[in-house]
Amino acid sequence: MAGNSTDPGRSVTSKVTAILMAFTEDAVLTLTEIAGIAKLPTSTAHRLASELLAWRLLERTEDGGYRVGLPLRIIGKSATDFDVLNRAIVVVRARPVLAELARATSATAKLGVLQGREVLCLVQSTPHPHGAAAMASSVPAHSTAIGKALLAFSPTTVVDEIIAEWHWVPNAIAPTSPDNLRQALSVIRLTQIATARDEYQPDRSAIAMPMFSGGGRVAAAIELTIGDAGSDRKAVVSALTVACRSLSRQLATELRDHGTEDAEGSASA
Repeated sequence: MAGNSTDPGRSVTSKVTAILMAFTEDAVLTLTEIAGIAKLPTSTAHRLASELLAWRLLERTEDGGYRVGLPLRIIGKSATDFDVLNRAIVVVRARPVLAELARATSATAKLGVLQGREVLCLVQSTPHPHGAAAMASSVPAHSTAIGKALLAFSPTTVVDEIIAEWHWVPNAIAPTSPDNLRQALSVIRLTQIATARDEYQPDRSAIAMPMFSGGGRVAAAIELTIGDAGSDRKAVVSALTVACRSLSRQLATELRDHGTEDAEGSASA
């Protein structure tokens, strides 16, 4: 996204944040209303809203208004306004990174956040030249690389709840026991690398790493699906590490500016 040269004091992220914050629950706004609430020129609001539409963070109504898109509405069912906003910022920042990761590694790249016992996948990018596409699908947390990367850095109570309500995934090829899961999460906390092979889908291997916000709180995770067992795992891990560390540095500042302190207090309570 390009910034607005007439407003050099505000970053692109702050402008996107202002647009998303304009929406209360179930709100439908016109472009003029969005520009007014976000204190942006109409041309800037139109440009950024168009990009948010393309990513499905916003969507149009039948009468031409704007409302929050499906992925954020799904998140909002069990999250605070700040959590929804922060996750939207994660999507904005991660989208071009996922596209580059997919291109560089010839793997499918996926961004997800933990939602209950499942991972809500928000953005996916394939090696094909179509870039990243927004999505809102869910996969089990305990049997996927992306889920394990998130669980390893989640509060112990979250892992305990998943194990207490343990259920086997119907199409799991190699289901993991609760004890094995706890052991795997301990290793992931040391290496920050999670893997899964033939656990959720046949003939599928994946590597995932977490991204962190201010205070070391896990914000999301990125997973690379490797279709060829002979893929250069070292190169894939290296590319994923660079991407996640770079995003973590950005999010450590940006998410703290938009309510991370409140979220951290809730996590430690």
